[in-house]
Amino acid sequence: MNANSQEKTRRLAGLALFTALIVILQLLGSFIRFGPVSVSLVALPIVVGAAVYGSAAGLWLGFVFGMVVLLSGDAAAFFAFSVPGTLLTVLVKGIACGGLAGLVYAWLAQKNRTLAAVTAAIVCPVVNTGVFLLGCRIFFLPMLADMAQSLGFGDNVGRFMIIGLVGVNFLAELGINIVLSPVILRLIRIGRKEN
Repeated sequence: MNANSQEKTRRLAGLALFTALIVILQLLGSFIRFGPVSVSLVALPIVVGAAVYGSAAGLWLGFVFGMVVLLSGDAAAFFAFSVPGTLLTVLVKGIACGGLAGLVYAWLAQKNRTLAAVTAAIVCPVVNTGVFLLGCRIFFLPMLADMAQSLGFGDNVGRFMIIGLVGVNFLAELGINIVLSPVILRLIRIGRKEN
């Protein structure tokens, strides 16, 4: 087997491993809820996979994340309101968080790999949550207004979206990623066979 074939095989096996990790972690995370949204535990494999294999791998891993969210029933309430809006929001948020984490890592790694790993680990949940909130604003505002009313937020839908819908979840995901940044950096170095 030549070196090119070995590298392709290693890349394929690595992406398969990260894909499996994302499926398992997202399914496990669907049982952990802070409010109406489940915790996403997949940022770590998305960031590491995107850093080791590039932003195209990040796009793939983000797509897998989105598909698992859709197929697990985690987005059922949103499907009931708008199928196209749910598909678009969930897939775009996953694809964007993976792709941008990979791009940020590649751009910053030329200057400082530690900064690149920490920044990519922060970018992933920020983009995921940001695109989710944008999708909610575009496609689900009437549904969220009803939820805000029924949960005591009155007419303040924005406050409900930040505090009631994503606040604790986002802070948990961001905190986990920041705390695990040294682990992320070590895994990237192992994946790239660096010291």
